[in-house]
Formats: sequence, structure tokens, C-alpha cells
Amino acid sequence: MTGRHMSVLIADDERPALDELAFLLRRDVRIGAIHLASSGAEALRLLSTERIDAVFLDIHMPGLSGFDLARALARFEHRPALVFVTADEEGAVEAFDLAAVDYLLKPLRPERLERSVTRVLDALRAASVSGQQQPHSEDAMISVSLGGTTRIVRRDDIRYVQAQGDYARLHTAEASYLVRIPMADLERQWADAGFVRIHRSYLVALTHVTRMRLGAVPPTVTVDGAELPVSRRLLPTLRETLEARRIRPTA
Repeated sequence: MTGRHMSVLIADDERPALDELAFLLRRDVRIGAIHLASSGAEALRLLSTERIDAVFLDIHMPGLSGFDLARALARFEHRPALVFVTADEEGAVEAFDLAAVDYLLKPLRPERLERSVTRVLDALRAASVSGQQQPHSEDAMISVSLGGTTRIVRRDDIRYVQAQGDYARLHTAEASYLVRIPMADLERQWADAGFVRIHRSYLVALTHVTRMRLGAVPPTVTVDGAELPVSRRLLPTLRETLEARRIRPTA
């Protein structure tokens, strides 16, 4: 990666989709060179001759599919970050098994693509610091079922979690998803990622908290427009966490 400019490869056998993604990426000042491939085989040839930082791949291509190409990338000494861009919702689980950084669904939304570029850059920086490809973190994403379809929800998209009996409801900006995972497990697994238990029914991502009223009666925090209660039992722990992270409550 040259400075802050990232070299990318786009592989898609549908020319309109290829051109659209290239157009959107060219508008991002963080993107440098853009290479285009209309097949998996052509993409593999470019990867063998060019220094590519990230690959944006369709899944269904003639001959060498996106998944085939992703498996081939695992053998590269310089392994680029991998993002799937597809209309196929069913491939998300396999995509993340192949250590994809992100999974974008067509039609593309510019703001969603911008977030994906940010994730790729974060992954590349982490890999540069550690001297190796960023490890795939199993608890950084979670599979959910919605309308009979399995989807992947990234942990950093989750605003807060609400306990509902034996289930937990994951709230994102776009939707909420019910999963059968105990809140205590999520609290333990996601503590290092900035999730804090504020109530027996709520676990919140501190990065998404927009307002805190810890001196109010009752104390509350606001996350993504939702005002959530803070239990008096957990209030001291929340204050200690905020102090350790040097976060100052607004009230």
C-alpha cells in the first residue's frame, strides 16, 4: 500500500456491476490503482503480476468462482484483504470461513461500501503491525437467521444487545436479530471489544453511546436513539469502565 492509497482488484463477470463498483471506488480518496477482471482466471493472473492490497470479488463467475479464487489467495505470500460483493445472501457463512473482511450485497449502497473500505484498511494496518495477515476472529461476527435465510452480522455493527428469555436480540442500525446465545456469554466474549453490561437486560457498545445521564433518577444511557436503563447494581462498574477508558459521562 502506497501511503494511504490502496491498490484494489475487482473481479466480476457482469460488466455493468464491474463498472459500477469501479466508479464508486474511484470516488474514495483512499483508493489508488484499480484493476479490473471479468473472470476468476483473469483475476488470478493479475494477482500474480500486480501488487494488490484488496480484492472485491463476485462469487458466481464462470470457471474459477470467487470462492475458488479466495482459496487460491490463501497460498499467496502477500495475501490481499478479501471482500465479497454479490447478490447471493446464502454465501456469507462460507465467505467468512475463508477469512473475508466483509460481505457486501448487491445493489451496493455507497455508504456501506465506504465502511467496507475502512474495514479493509483497518485489517491491512493490523496485518502490517503484526507482520502477518490479520487473524480471523470467530467472535467478531455472528450468524443469524432471518426469514429462513442465514446472514452474518458483524460485531462492530451491533449497537446494543437486549436479553429476551433464553435469547438475545442484537440491535443494529438497520434491524434487530434474535439469537439463542446467553447474555452472560456475550458479556464475557465481547468485553474486550467495548461492550458493557448496564442492566440485566442490556449490553451496550460504548462506541455507539451518544448520551449518558448517570446522575439522573433513574440513570440511563442513549444508544442509537434508544434510552436504556442502567441498574444501580451495575452503575459502579460502568463508572469504573468509563474512567479506565477516559470517557466522561454527559450528566
